[in-house]
Amino acid sequence: MAELDKSQEKTEREVEIPDSLPILPVRDIVVFPYMIIPLFVGREISIKAIEHALSKDRMILLLTQKDLSLENPSTGDLYQIGTVGMIMRMLKLPDGRVKILVQGLAKARVKQFSTSETFFAASIEKIEDIRQSEISIEEEAQIRTVKEQLDKAISYGKTVLPDIMVVIENLDDPGRLADLVASNLGIKSEQAQEILEIVDPVRRLRRVSDILNHEIELLIVQQKIQSEARGEIDKTQREYFLREQLKAIQKELGDIDERAEEVREFKKKIDEAKMPEKVLKEAEKQLKRIEKMHPDSAEAGTIRTYLDWLVELPWSKSTKDNLDIKLAKKILNDDHYDLEKVKERILEYLSVRKLKEKMKGPILCFIGPPGVGKTSLGRSIARSLGREFVRMSLGGVRDEAEIRGHRRTYVGALPGRIIQGIKQAGTNNPVFMLDEIDKIGTDFRGDPSSALLEVLDPEQNFSFADHYLAVPFDLTNVMFITTGNLADPIPGPLRDRMELIYLSGYTSEEKLGIARTYLLPKQLEEHGLNNKILEITDEALLLLISQYTREAGVRNLEREIANLCRKVAKRIAESRQKTFNVEPKNLKSFLGVPKYLPEEEMLYDEVGVATGLAWTEAGGDIIYIEATTMMGKGNLTLTGQLGDVMKESAQAALSYIRSRSESLGIKEDVFSKTDIHVHVPAGATPKDGPSAGITLATALASVLTGRPVSRSIAMTGEVTLRGRVLPIGGLKEKTLAAKRMGIKKVIIPARNKKDLEDIPKYIKQDMEFIFASDMDQVLKVALKPAKKPMGKKK
Repeated sequence: MAELDKSQEKTEREVEIPDSLPILPVRDIVVFPYMIIPLFVGREISIKAIEHALSKDRMILLLTQKDLSLENPSTGDLYQIGTVGMIMRMLKLPDGRVKILVQGLAKARVKQFSTSETFFAASIEKIEDIRQSEISIEEEAQIRTVKEQLDKAISYGKTVLPDIMVVIENLDDPGRLADLVASNLGIKSEQAQEILEIVDPVRRLRRVSDILNHEIELLIVQQKIQSEARGEIDKTQREYFLREQLKAIQKELGDIDERAEEVREFKKKIDEAKMPEKVLKEAEKQLKRIEKMHPDSAEAGTIRTYLDWLVELPWSKSTKDNLDIKLAKKILNDDHYDLEKVKERILEYLSVRKLKEKMKGPILCFIGPPGVGKTSLGRSIARSLGREFVRMSLGGVRDEAEIRGHRRTYVGALPGRIIQGIKQAGTNNPVFMLDEIDKIGTDFRGDPSSALLEVLDPEQNFSFADHYLAVPFDLTNVMFITTGNLADPIPGPLRDRMELIYLSGYTSEEKLGIARTYLLPKQLEEHGLNNKILEITDEALLLLISQYTREAGVRNLEREIANLCRKVAKRIAESRQKTFNVEPKNLKSFLGVPKYLPEEEMLYDEVGVATGLAWTEAGGDIIYIEATTMMGKGNLTLTGQLGDVMKESAQAALSYIRSRSESLGIKEDVFSKTDIHVHVPAGATPKDGPSAGITLATALASVLTGRPVSRSIAMTGEVTLRGRVLPIGGLKEKTLAAKRMGIKKVIIPARNKKDLEDIPKYIKQDMEFIFASDMDQVLKVALKPAKKPMGKKK
């Protein structure tokens, strides 16, 4: 920016300004007459306007945008008054932009905008300052005031170039002075535009004077703040020296200062904490360090926080276990229905604890589908033992520091969540639940599952070293309970350190007991109802369980009961009816149409259709495996969205049937002239697993021999190429599925006979189990003699 001398001014006044000029919109700056300023231009429309001006008389109208954020302003977004400028130089830059040097000539007002296809233009009229032949006393006083104000602003730290100050000192034109001062104050574009639009030079100078006054006040306050900040630093240094002097005086007099009081308080807490010897040495070492430090130093704050953690941890504080076996059993039974294996394991621990006072806490892992009560069981165990309960979710944890903590060298470092949980419990023997251990992650920040190896190993966790504490903490008294939905995702070394207890899904009868004992009373209370207002029959609850929910646990069951309670509450509010009795026939009016329908029962014995039993996360279910034959070349087609294992079972079953074709009465050429199609409804549901092997073999044998399969028999078991029947899992759920469908005969592998002991008596009642060790025994029981005239549907 520079000022023209008088000869230049005379030359510019002689320049004739045309009536129409191209427009260059500018942002964040207002150009005044007699200013020389470089501008960087990047918008295409602005570059076209510059090129047009250079092809004519090099003059262009500079208008400031009202909104600085607009990238492509319209004519309505520009001020009406601007400055006519002369383009002195132009330079094209490598990035496509243009740099120009512009000299302000005179102010001008837009009479009318005209937009061409490539740039903005306008017809204009020049604005002349109102000039007087002689300067009045008032004008001279105003000129002096502005110059003095500018000098004062510079004395308070305002930056103005010395060359500009020389020009200002020699100016006696109020309009020129106002423009020059305003252009060098660094004021906002709105204020600069306001000054530009004032035609009267004296009024314009008066407005500049007001702005200068405001600027001087701001500079005074700014200088005061800076001075106070410097004074605060000086004050801190002075206080440090005074404290050191006071410390020396108090030492001579035998008095105690605040720091000594803090140290004394820490020493008292360290003694009360009854720390192990190694920890005690570290605490005393850090205490001696803090005595020698300035209390306001950053390191002193870090050590103070570290000592707080050390003295607040329960090194020797523990709760006394409730060793009353009968009371513990009552608490477990009150809180949870069934789950006998888990309850038995806790009672065993209490029994051993009663005989031996000092023993390591067990590390249990509950594996089961969602909603079966794994987390609530941990809380119940803590209540039965009389211990504190701490829960930590491992789902999505990817940072090893979450387990082991951060080292104290990091800003904001904290112990890991294991130590935080122990501090939260306030005792060194809580029940510590680690939820979702199968969903723990790994990334560049470390492997949290590897860090857990030390936590969950009874041979190592007696000296667990958190990175923040850097001293060992004994975790052997802690009862760790982990939970997960699946055991497979848990890393092998970690899984090896835990005692796995599987919680299978609840049967319908068990869900009925849970609903009647726990869920229904809870929801009635939460909705302001009672069993006199709302009565639900067992049959209605069983229908709700089977046709409105499909899950292993009871979460959705609780939601549906809550839904039923809300419907009843609404009806009570809307009508005079005060009591409701929910039965199977009217359940639909409360909850709508059933969400899940059971498999249809077979009405007669069919050829090529065998009834299998399957395990699902929602419990057991039956599947009908269909097989049919047609003329072809011996191909086997499998449909029904089967998994690889199930497809291999079908191939093995077919190979076995072919190997036994002579004893089964199947002609040899059937396999080369017949295509076989095996389908497992429902086709949209994925199915996999080896336990359908004997069912597939039975369906294939039936369709190839023409002998129907007994509809009153269900079966489950894996088959080998030699026809051996191998054991399967989920027998309880599969047996229950057969019972629900009214099937009383079930073929199971002979080696699963031992598993019948785990099935409740009410499930086995009226059921006949046929134990098969090979396929010949299965086919002998399942296949009926061939009937020449096919049976008709009943």
